[in-house]
Amino acid sequence: MIALKNHACVRAVTKNSTCTKCKDICPTEAIDIEGTLPTLMLSQCVGCSGCNAICPSEALIVDNFSSTEFFFDFVSSEESIVSCKSNVPCISAISAENLLSLTLMKGDITFDMSHCSSCELAHSLEPQIQKNCDEVNYILEAMQKDNRVKLDFTIKEDSKEENEPNRRDFLNNFSLSGVGKQKQNFDRAVEIESIEAKENSLSNVDTAAMRSKNLPDSRKILFTALKRVDTPETFHVIEAKEISFMSEKNIDLETCTSCQMCYRICPTKALTSDYKNSRIDFDAGLCIKCTACHDVCEPNSITLKDTFKIENFFNAKVETLAKFTVRKCNECENYFTYRGGEVVCERCRVEEDEAKELWGLR
Repeated sequence: MIALKNHACVRAVTKNSTCTKCKDICPTEAIDIEGTLPTLMLSQCVGCSGCNAICPSEALIVDNFSSTEFFFDFVSSEESIVSCKSNVPCISAISAENLLSLTLMKGDITFDMSHCSSCELAHSLEPQIQKNCDEVNYILEAMQKDNRVKLDFTIKEDSKEENEPNRRDFLNNFSLSGVGKQKQNFDRAVEIESIEAKENSLSNVDTAAMRSKNLPDSRKILFTALKRVDTPETFHVIEAKEISFMSEKNIDLETCTSCQMCYRICPTKALTSDYKNSRIDFDAGLCIKCTACHDVCEPNSITLKDTFKIENFFNAKVETLAKFTVRKCNECENYFTYRGGEVVCERCRVEEDEAKELWGLR
């Protein structure tokens, strides 16, 4: 019931990634991480979709549920209640970012939490639902919006009418499309039972896809939602720890070595440079807080700011975090970060040292 888009996984862009969010939230331990990419125990997956919602890059796919399709269906409907008994496999399938977009577009949203007390998955998923709700309400208040997410723990008894089988639905199951769907589900079930653990690895196709650096659908949806609401009169500043899907950053120029790794591996182009590699630019609006740039920075020069400006939602600006003096190498004529002395890049210097070693000149 679960699959991994290898190229989209944050752990694919760097072997130093510390991200284990999908494993940590899984209530059935269907996800394990021993190597670079997650290993999926398909037979243990219950399809709650909590892993996909918490994944910063939406690298996981769950059968029969798409958070993007749900968003547009929900926004276009008259519904205002999200429930595991009607429109989602689990309320945790709605990420904080998508929840913010929903609330901005729809108004007040209610989470039907009445079934959590009897759910075997709640020990892992309910705390995340509560956290998403608190986070979104905090951001909405900072945005000066009246919309809120509400949790309803009231026990709702299913009506007799809802429990009675519907003859039309029964007949629809035997239509050609219904039979095709049942066959597809059967084949998928056989596949799941035949594969105890699905290990994932990167292919050449995945490597090519990684270089495309695409934004997750949830960020594109958020941009769309923000265009449809009024800009706040005042842009407040909130605590950075209260937002899970976006960040602001600092770079320590005294320790930064200009190795270029941070913006080369950034999966969304939140970190970029110019053709001379003379600076490091950052766009908070594109940041998904995957922390991959932090994981590859050996001198730990990149840090998260303690605060986050609400203005980044409505008017994100590209900020230059670092500038470097660059010169053109006298040997290869490529630009490099110049730190004084001979105008030769590090690569050419290493090649010259190796040549002298071979020639017996040192």
